[in-house]
Formats: sequence, structure tokens, C-alpha cells
Amino acid sequence: MTNKARAASAALVVDARGMRCPWPALRLARAMREAADVLLLADDPQAWREVAALAGERGWTLADGAEGGWRVRRD
Repeated sequence: MTNKARAASAALVVDARGMRCPWPALRLARAMREAADVLLLADDPQAWREVAALAGERGWTLADGAEGGWRVRRD
């Protein structure tokens, strides 16, 4: 297993590909209720803005994750 695959496996994966905003951000918010580390996969071009705003409001750390996704962590 590669380091990237190992890192992704530690996070809860939320697959919101094919969903339009605001659904990816809503799915992320729901997942973050129970998990402190989420890999969000989304392909809507507007998702980045929505996810970044949500993370900023909640004080979550946001970083690029797997292709087409973002790693979101609660500190």
C-alpha cells in the first residue's frame, strides 16, 4: 500500500461525485459530525468554493486530497 493510499484509508471517504452544490458541502457537514478526518470526492466546479467557505466557518483544516477531492480535518 502506498503512503497516499494509506493516508486516504485513515479518513472517512465521502463520494459526492455527480452531485451539484450544495450537496457536496452538505454531505461533508454531515460526515464531520461523526468523523474528524474526511476525504471528500466531488466533481462540481462550484464545490471548492462551498467547501472552503464551510471549512472556514467551522475552523476545519482543508487540503487537497485524492484527485478531485479534498481532505478536511477537525483540529
